Formats: sequence, C-alpha cells, structure tokens
Amino acid sequence: MSGEMLISQEKYLEAGIHIGTKIKTPDMAPFIYKARQDKLYVLDLKKVDERIRVAAKIIARYEPATVMVVASRTYAANAASSFAKATGVSLKKGRVVPGVFTNPAREDFVEPRLLVVSDPKGERQAIKEAIASGIPVIGLCDTDNSAKFIDWVIPCNNKGKKSLALVYYLLARETLKAAGKISSDEDFKASVEEFEERPEETGPEEAAAGEAGGGEGEVEEGAGEQPEAPEAEPAQPAPSQ
Repeated sequence: MSGEMLISQEKYLEAGIHIGTKIKTPDMAPFIYKARQDKLYVLDLKKVDERIRVAAKIIARYEPATVMVVASRTYAANAASSFAKATGVSLKKGRVVPGVFTNPAREDFVEPRLLVVSDPKGERQAIKEAIASGIPVIGLCDTDNSAKFIDWVIPCNNKGKKSLALVYYLLARETLKAAGKISSDEDFKASVEEFEERPEETGPEEAAAGEAGGGEGEVEEGAGEQPEAPEAEPAQPAPSQ
C-alpha cells in the first residue's frame, strides 16, 4: 500500500490518469486541480482515487452478471474486457443499438441493474437506454464530459491507453476486495499491463467501431489518446481534508 491511496501517486502520474483536455465543463470543474501552461486541465488525484474506491464498493453490491460495462472505443475495449474477466460482470464492446436495454422483443435484449460507461460522449445511447430503464450509471468522465446523467463520476483521462488500463485494473481489484473475493492487494494476480489494449486481440470490426467512437456521437478534435504526464511534473499536494 502507498499511504491512503489505492496505488502510489507516481503510478497515477506515469499513467497520465490525471491529464484532461483543454475543455472544462461545469460538471467536471469540482474535480479539476489546475490548468497547465499548455492549457490542459489536470484532475485532482485524491478525488480520482476516492472516486475509484467508492465506485468499486458500489459495483460490489450487485451480482456480477447484473452489471454491464460498455466500451465503445478501442483503447477502452481491452481494459474493460479484462475488468469483466476478473470480476464476472457483463461486457458490451462497440455500439449499443437502440432498444438493447428497453425492448424485450429484441434477441439481444438485456436488463442490467448497473451500467458502467467508459466515455459518456461515445456511449450516449447506452446512457439514454439506462435512463429510460431506471438503471444507475457509473461513468469514467474526462474534463470535457457532461455528467448530467451520470450517478457516480470517476474523473479520469478516459482516452489514454495507460490511464484506462489503470482505472479498470484498480476497479477490478477493489471490487473483488469489496465483494470479499480477495482479502488483499497481493491476492489480485493480474498486472496493469494485462489491462492495456493489445491490437492482436482486437478484430477489424471492433477496431473500426472503436476508432469511430462506437458509432455513437461525433468524434471530436482531440478525441484521441491524450498526452501522458511529463516526467518532471510535480506531485500534487494532499488536500487538507
């Protein structure tokens, strides 16, 4: 363990989990620590850490099969897949088509009790379906995301490969601990690297859907992988409370 945080601050910084975009929405303002000289907003690591911890406890309250994690983009796909494999939750890669959560007549109809989205912009349809069905939503939200329909925000860089891998790695480990399936960090045998996207595991159709944001919502300028944290960036001081 590293202090009170789930993982060392250095590991968070190396993954660039705190590096946001050049856009700040009102919803995400409470999670922002500062703006860098290059105008990228930086998320508060303490809040990132706390929000991952609580999200895991929420997920652990549900039967794994009733939790659905959605990953529309390529970088999120492997991380979410590894999370689903480790915890037993359900997984939906790529585009969520209208009616999948709301129309029982569909062959692919499912009724999750909790939804986890990797990017609210690319997964608008999934969120819309959840709202219509009264399904609570946990969302990985960057500085440019709206959190209007998100019940629990996990502030993070939701576009970077390493950042997504670390978020889902920690969510998996902490969910298993909260559910009593493992008793310590050491009992979780997976590595963060296993949660990173590997091209050989992504088929052509999935890759195409991921590059296009799953076909849900526009792909905006700067929507690709965000810059990693520069090595010389100073650590964030711990908040007073």
